[in-house]
Amino acid sequence: MGFLGQMFSNNRRKSNSAAKNNRTAPTAKYVASSLQDNISYVNEALFRTADLISRPIDYLSEQGSLLYLSSVCDTIKIHQFILKPLLGAHEANLDRVLTAAIVEKLSNLEKAIDLMLAGYAVLFLEGKEECYAVQVSFINDRSVTEPQNEKTIQGAHDGFIESMRVNLQLVRKQINSRNLVVRRYTLGNMTKTEASIVYLNDLANPELVEEIDRRIAEVNADNLMSGFLLLEYIENQSFSPFPQILQTERPDRVVANLLEGRVALLMEGSPATLIMPVTFFAFYQSPDDYYSRSLAGSFLRLLRLFSFFIALALPAFYIAVVSFHYEVIPMELFYRIKGSVEKIPYPPILEALFMELTIELLREAGMRLPSPIGQSIGIVGGLVIGDAVVRVGLVSYPMITVVALTAIASFVVPSHEMSYSVRLLRFPVMIAAALFGFVGIVFALTAILIHLCKLESFGTPYFAPIAPMRVKDWKDAIIRLPFWKLNERPLDPHPQKLVQEIGAKEEGNDDRG
Repeated sequence: MGFLGQMFSNNRRKSNSAAKNNRTAPTAKYVASSLQDNISYVNEALFRTADLISRPIDYLSEQGSLLYLSSVCDTIKIHQFILKPLLGAHEANLDRVLTAAIVEKLSNLEKAIDLMLAGYAVLFLEGKEECYAVQVSFINDRSVTEPQNEKTIQGAHDGFIESMRVNLQLVRKQINSRNLVVRRYTLGNMTKTEASIVYLNDLANPELVEEIDRRIAEVNADNLMSGFLLLEYIENQSFSPFPQILQTERPDRVVANLLEGRVALLMEGSPATLIMPVTFFAFYQSPDDYYSRSLAGSFLRLLRLFSFFIALALPAFYIAVVSFHYEVIPMELFYRIKGSVEKIPYPPILEALFMELTIELLREAGMRLPSPIGQSIGIVGGLVIGDAVVRVGLVSYPMITVVALTAIASFVVPSHEMSYSVRLLRFPVMIAAALFGFVGIVFALTAILIHLCKLESFGTPYFAPIAPMRVKDWKDAIIRLPFWKLNERPLDPHPQKLVQEIGAKEEGNDDRG
C-alpha cells in the first residue's frame, strides 16, 4: 500500500515546492563597461544562436551595439522606436530619446538576456555599465472569432485567442470596473509562459485568491505552455474522473463567473481560460440558457442533466434487463427482443463493449480527420457498419438502438471534459450490471454519488447545491428562473457580497397591462 499510496496521492505540490525552494538562483552578472565583453557574454549565454543579431550603432559620439533575436522581434518597430530616434537624437538622455512604450534601464546582464528572449532589443554603449531594453516584440494575433466548440445561437460571437493581451482586453471590455484585478505570473522553467489570474476585488473571497496564488506559485515544471498542462497541478484530485476546473473560450462566460465571485486564469498561447472554483452543475450550463426565456432555459438545463443519467446508465440498464430482469419487459416487446437477442452468440456485456468501443473509435476518427472526411466517417459508421454487424449476427437491433441513444446523450453535454468523464464511467457501470444486475447498477451509481459528495474544488463542495443542500441556489444551478428572481449570488464560491443588485420587481406586481 505504500507504493500505491505514493503513486495516487495528491501531494505533488508540496514536493514541488520543496524542490523549488532548494533550487539556487543564477549568479547575477552585471553589465561591463566594455562593449565587446557584453556582446561576447550574450553570445555565449545564447550558445551563438543563428537568430541573434548584433548591429553596431553610433549614438552622438559614443559607440554602441543593438542586440536582439530576429525570430521574436519586429524589425519595423526596431527601426521606428530605436534606430530612427537614435539617428536624429541631439541629447544624451536616452530615456527621452527612445520612444517605445516600454523601456527598461538594466544593470543585470542576466535580466537583459531574459528580456531578449521575451521580444526585447537591448542597447549597449561603450563605457556604460548599464543597458537599455526596449520592447519590440513581434505580434501575430489571429482575429477574434467564435469558439468552434462553444457556439451559441443568440449570444455574442466573439471568443478568446492565443494572445493574453487580447483576452484581457475582451474581459475589461465587458467589466468596466476598477475592482477588476490582474495578477501576473511566469510559469515553466523552460517555457517561461506568461499567465494571469483575474478576479473582482470586491467580490472574490480573499482566501480563495490566496489559495490559488499559493498553488500556482508552488508549481515547479519545465513545460507549462497552456492551461491544460497547469490544470492537473492545481486541481484537488487529479485521479478523479470528474473535472474540477471549468475550461471555456467564451468571454461572456468568464465575465458571468467573475461577477459571481470566481477567479479566472488566462495563459499566453492558449485560448482556453480556467475558471475556479466550480461545481458539477456548472458543466451542464450553457450561455444559451441566459439568452433564452427562463422556461426554455430551465427545460434545456434539465434535459442536459437527464442526458447525464442516460449516457451513464442506459447501456447498463439494458444489459441488466436482458441478463437478469427480463420480467420487467412488457410481453409484446419481450418476444421482439428475444427474437433478436437469441441469434447473438455472445453475452450482452461483450455485445455492448464491442459497440461502445466501435462508437468511440468512430468518434475519435471523425475528430482527427478533416471536416469533410470526418462527416463521411460518421455516415459510413452509422449506416454501413451498423447494418453490417446486425446482418452478420454480432450485434442485435436493440443494442444498436441503446448505443445510438447513449451516444446522442453524451453529445448533449456542453463541456467536453465532462463528456469524457461520462464516457469513461459508462464502462464500470456496464460491468457491474453484467455481474449483479440492478443491484450492481445501484452499487456503482451509489459509489459515484459518494465520490461526487466528497469531491471539492478549491474548498468548494463539488456537488453543491445538493450536497450540502441549499435550495436557494437551485434557481440558477439546476433550473434558470427569471433574472429578477436571481437576487443572490451562488454561495459555493463564498463571495464577499451575496446579494446582488438586479433591479428586482415586486413579486405581486407581475402584470404588465
